[in-house]
Amino acid sequence: MTQTTNDQPTGRATGPLVPVLAFAGIVVAVMQTLLVPVIKDLPQLLSTAPSNATWVLTSTLLSGAVATPIMGRLGDLYGKRRMLISSLAVMVIGALVSAVTSDLIPMIVGRTLQGFAMGAIPLGIGLMRDMLPREKLGSAMALMSSSIGVGGGLALPAAALVAQNADWHALYYGAAGLGVLSIALTLLVVPESEVRAEGTFDLLGALGLSAGLVLFLLPITKGSDWGWASGTTLGLFGASVAVLLLWGVYELRTKAPLVDLRTTARPAVLFTNLASIMVGVSFYVVSLVLPQLLQLPKETGYGLGQSMVVAGLLVAPLGLTMMFTAPVYARLSAKYGPKTTLILGLLIIAIGYGAGLGLMSAPWQSLVIAVVLGAGIGLAYSSLPALIIGAVPASETGAANGLNTLMRSIGTSVSSAVIGMVLANTANDVGGVEIPTMHGFRVSFLIATAAVAVGLALALFLPKQRPASARPQLRASSEEDANLERAEQALRGFRGRVLDAGGTPVARAKVTLIDRRGRQAGATLSAEDGTYALTVPTQGAYVLAARADGHAPLASSATHAGDDSAVDVDLALPGETVNA
Repeated sequence: MTQTTNDQPTGRATGPLVPVLAFAGIVVAVMQTLLVPVIKDLPQLLSTAPSNATWVLTSTLLSGAVATPIMGRLGDLYGKRRMLISSLAVMVIGALVSAVTSDLIPMIVGRTLQGFAMGAIPLGIGLMRDMLPREKLGSAMALMSSSIGVGGGLALPAAALVAQNADWHALYYGAAGLGVLSIALTLLVVPESEVRAEGTFDLLGALGLSAGLVLFLLPITKGSDWGWASGTTLGLFGASVAVLLLWGVYELRTKAPLVDLRTTARPAVLFTNLASIMVGVSFYVVSLVLPQLLQLPKETGYGLGQSMVVAGLLVAPLGLTMMFTAPVYARLSAKYGPKTTLILGLLIIAIGYGAGLGLMSAPWQSLVIAVVLGAGIGLAYSSLPALIIGAVPASETGAANGLNTLMRSIGTSVSSAVIGMVLANTANDVGGVEIPTMHGFRVSFLIATAAVAVGLALALFLPKQRPASARPQLRASSEEDANLERAEQALRGFRGRVLDAGGTPVARAKVTLIDRRGRQAGATLSAEDGTYALTVPTQGAYVLAARADGHAPLASSATHAGDDSAVDVDLALPGETVNA
């Protein structure tokens, strides 16, 4: 059984907390697009085939996909701040490894270590949830969720400037420096959360997930070389299916799983996660295609002949637009709900890629594509944490957001492998140099458009959530009051009063909701007048446990039938059974 020891904010968040955590997310995201300005030169720089060179990018995305649930679980067990610093430290080591080599295998090892820092995104969201009052949480999570795109977009011009004027290994020294700066800021500004989960780390689950993802992505990358119908390709695909199925059975049976697969069965979580994969696929396509198109010589007949720096500046608005979209998302989501903003974001992405099929003949057209896609991806990314948090009990938000980030990482990993394969397969051999073609670029945009269409269809199946503007609004005077008000706003669940022996209301009593499997399904504190409110994930039987200083603890059974159930908790009568 996995429980948190404290569901209330555990520390006082200092002013720079959100910027520092968002900066950590941006630094981590830089790893994904760090090499995009030199991607066309990687085969020559590393003396390898183009299909092998794509693993310099794919290895980072793959390790990031694996690290997300691993670091999230370790953060729940041993401290989110501690694991955030550890993630950044591994990234710094990986950057230094890559900085001192030009050989393929050591480079992939270094890039793999860099990818482990991707766990910083859900760790940052978890710290925000533990530290921030409710009224600041929505916009903070939107910024943290979008940091993966912001960092990726802003890295392009900076990396291009370095690569054009210095040895390309300087990119890794710069990344290591950013990592060290982020570690220092985290140590100075971010307090450790006291929220902990009970249980042990699921090592076998981590190994199973890693093996399954590697077996799946390897044939996608190498299938064109081996042959799609070859025994090796089909065997690896089959092995990935078998490993992931066995991993799923194991995760369902273990008491402390790496990933709670039961949570994913809820429609709101399932469709959000599937849509997240499609958003991840669509995001990485533009980062791979536009810089190469912009830098190809005009002599090819379709290249735009721009320098690395100019190409990076033309694509940079992708990240800038995502950054400025976060406050816009907060307003739209408050009025219409996160489902609507996700659908709107996907529609804008579809428009961007659809228009991009005909806007590849001038540099300014690339700028337009970057701005439109940045707005759409920013809205989509910002919507995902809110959808997850609105679909699961408070005690499961950390694990659920970690799984959602994993889905996005899988999307970007698949995108890197597939688009790398498409561009390599459609390239022209000119004097021994592989030159990407316009046909390959257009096929890549079509793949992104198809992914967005699938994501849009999935988003339409999401259960409707009430926008924040349609819910009762109360002002919070402290972090604790903010959590109290969030419970009081529940429309379906248990509500009532906590009373002492004389019928006097008891303030600040801890009321915990426990489901039939013995897991915590929610927790709150009673208000000054003794009132409390708890929402329930599903109808059925529960136990209400209450405790307060100076009173005997109480454990009462209660049944929820689908509407508000009034249950007064009398601390003078422990063990009383209530059928609501």
